[in-house]
Amino acid sequence: MGVIPGIEFNTFSITGRCARTGMLGIAITTSDISVGARCPFVKSLVGAVATQASTDPNLGIFALKLMEQGYSASGALKQLEISDPHIERRQLGLVDRNGNSAARSGSMNNEWSGHIAGPNHVAMGNGLVGEGVAQAMSKLFLDNLELDLEERLLRALEAGLEAGGEAKDATPHHSSGLLVHGSDPFSRVDLRVDEHPTPVAELRRILDILTPRIEYFALRAGDPVAAQAAKDAAGT
Repeated sequence: MGVIPGIEFNTFSITGRCARTGMLGIAITTSDISVGARCPFVKSLVGAVATQASTDPNLGIFALKLMEQGYSASGALKQLEISDPHIERRQLGLVDRNGNSAARSGSMNNEWSGHIAGPNHVAMGNGLVGEGVAQAMSKLFLDNLELDLEERLLRALEAGLEAGGEAKDATPHHSSGLLVHGSDPFSRVDLRVDEHPTPVAELRRILDILTPRIEYFALRAGDPVAAQAAKDAAGT
């Protein structure tokens, strides 16, 4: 019998909201491929949802629809529990537009599996070396309120990796993702790394390249003339 997707593979993530700006986002990494395409779901001014373990992307889509209709993070999670017959194989983390958080780690997740759901964030993972991974991510997130959300999320993910990360590598395929939304209906940051031996380090390299351009790209969408003038003034 072959590998059962979502059971042997190991994942950890940080889902968060910036109370200062209202931005919402997720940073995530796994020992499987294409985590950025399957696990993080964010809608501007609505919420952020991470779906892990035996991932069902429908749960992320459904949860965002519920939160858009006014459900809190915990209310949306209750509806996911009711609707999903395989809930014990899932790991879910939700943060709503008001900073409320909720999470669930199914009983059939790989050990160590668990989460920390606190103000404006959820730090969670499965198949990890221990609870210290989630604790490190949560602490970093809470201790760096001044950082832009994308930087804060990635530093939290890096802290989880430094705390030990996954208990073992289940496959040679590794991936990571960083998804952040501001007030625009499109993403502020949407970065993905696939098939890389050190996906979090590669995500860091790419974000460092993107960061000086983030505000320029946002301005260019609404006012390309002003964006070009700003670019010319900066000499870039």
